[in-house]
Amino acid sequence: MKESSRRKILLVEDDKFISRAYGDGLKRAGFEVTIATNGKEALEKMSNEPPQLLLLDLVMPIMNGFEVLEEINLSSIFKKIPIIVLSNLGQESDVKKAKELGAVDYLIKSNLSMKQVIEKVKFYIAKSNT
Repeated sequence: MKESSRRKILLVEDDKFISRAYGDGLKRAGFEVTIATNGKEALEKMSNEPPQLLLLDLVMPIMNGFEVLEEINLSSIFKKIPIIVLSNLGQESDVKKAKELGAVDYLIKSNLSMKQVIEKVKFYIAKSNT
């Protein structure tokens, strides 16, 4: 598999400013980024073209991030995709719930720079390719 075909990211974020900022940063870092603005759209896009990694917000309209994680757990195909929760919810109970539902990491947006988020994405993509 070519390197470029292994660097697809699905960014699930309903805030247009945040999705544009992360999308631009990830594209500059060499990733192909698809954006979904709610959980239902994310699952549809994953079905059409499974990403290498999912960056998932939790607070969204139509279907929230926890509901997306629950749906992904029902799919043998999607379960293999690493999911990083990228949220402003910092409660320990939210972190615990997301990880129990299969998230490989939980990042709080306000605590990390774009560079740190990109480093995490690179780490989990490299790990999933081994």
